[in-house]
Amino acid sequence: MAINNNIIVGLDIGTTKVCAIVGQMAENGKINVLGMGKAPSQGGVSRGMVANVAKAVTAIQTAVEEAIKQSQVNIKTVFVGIAGHHIKSLQHRGTLSRKQWDVEITEDELNKLEAEMENLALSPGLEILHVLPQEYRIDGEEGIKDPVGRVGVRVECNYHIITGETSAAKTIFMAVRRAGLEIADLIVEPVASAAAVLSEPEMEAGVALVDIGGGTTDICIFDDGAIRHTAIIPIGGDRITKDLQEAFGILKDQAEFVKVNYGSCYPTEAMKNEVVVVPGLPGRTPKEISLYAISQVIRARLEDIIQKVDFEIVVSGIRNKLAGGIVLTGGGSSMKDITQLFNYFIGLEVHIGSPGQRLGKGMIDEVRNPMYATSIGLVLKGFELAQKHQHLEFNNEIINKEELLDARVSDPFLDEVDAEVPLSSTQMDISDTPEGKKGGFGIFTGSWLGGKNGLLKGINDWMKEGEDFHE
Repeated sequence: MAINNNIIVGLDIGTTKVCAIVGQMAENGKINVLGMGKAPSQGGVSRGMVANVAKAVTAIQTAVEEAIKQSQVNIKTVFVGIAGHHIKSLQHRGTLSRKQWDVEITEDELNKLEAEMENLALSPGLEILHVLPQEYRIDGEEGIKDPVGRVGVRVECNYHIITGETSAAKTIFMAVRRAGLEIADLIVEPVASAAAVLSEPEMEAGVALVDIGGGTTDICIFDDGAIRHTAIIPIGGDRITKDLQEAFGILKDQAEFVKVNYGSCYPTEAMKNEVVVVPGLPGRTPKEISLYAISQVIRARLEDIIQKVDFEIVVSGIRNKLAGGIVLTGGGSSMKDITQLFNYFIGLEVHIGSPGQRLGKGMIDEVRNPMYATSIGLVLKGFELAQKHQHLEFNNEIINKEELLDARVSDPFLDEVDAEVPLSSTQMDISDTPEGKKGGFGIFTGSWLGGKNGLLKGINDWMKEGEDFHE
């Protein structure tokens, strides 16, 4: 496959942020991140789905512009994630009858069998996004993972098939095209996150990946090295922020700051004497909010998410086979004590997974954070698909620093707040922080308290026909 400079770009169009990562494959099989760009979605994406094309286009352009400047790579083609509650999965068995039993089974035959799955009859408005082989069966012999080179007459394969709404895919395609880019492929986000976070031993032993993003919680369950179940829950970290906003009558930015810096999943008696002071609206007095009350709100919403995750694990039918337990990733996994809460309600071993193990050394350290699991996974899956479909061409290439970048519309990027403010027995003045400039926070102790080919071909045909999409 002709990939200039062996470079692939992953584009994660998330509910809270759009992130573009430029990755180059190293000789050791790890990804060297050449550049990264991100921009707030600003209402362009809701629950993992593009809700406002114009706003999404602006966010995409801003993120890609930053990635171009940082990596000096002229980005034209991207692998894009797709999510949303419309993503479903099903199991199907395909059969290949061979005339000569003594002729070795070839890769072409398996590809032909997989291609036949693209022709499954689905409900109107649905398309196949992924056809993933689980295990093969040859003349009654079960549990074969790689039949190439074997002999036999009847070859069967169990497939995990992931579907999505055609309209959702078209909207993503439109937004990316309007941003001046081409889509190499659409990749379901939990599949991408799994590629970035999970190890081969974990997938063999059986593990449930839970990616808590801004607008959705994505689930991908593995056993014996193969995907067994995929689901997307339309609730994520943004819902927790909104709960805090509504419960205490504060601004969204304030609720997000409180959640990130003082939020916990476990209310404790000690929290009843700790209070965070949040600036009031203009002309109104500041609000004192108990850390105990904040924790209660967060826990209530997380319990809701955990119950839905547990339901999907039960639906998978392999709850008792998950020796690898649950791996949490995504921005929501950074919540204090979240692993203990999942373990308490589901009863499986839980730990946090980050994409750092798949990255080369000396790269951009920020992308090692679990919140970039999907973005890194899109790059990894891009290389995997590029190797499989070697006829594809990509035009991402390193440019000279002297070359001018293509003119793109962009919005100023709003930096995320990372620094934690320590507790103190007296009210603190943090007017030098970004939040302080908007009114400031204080805290003191007080007296109380988230078919590929057929689909893309159809979308390309649709775009060429000039069909109008009503935003």
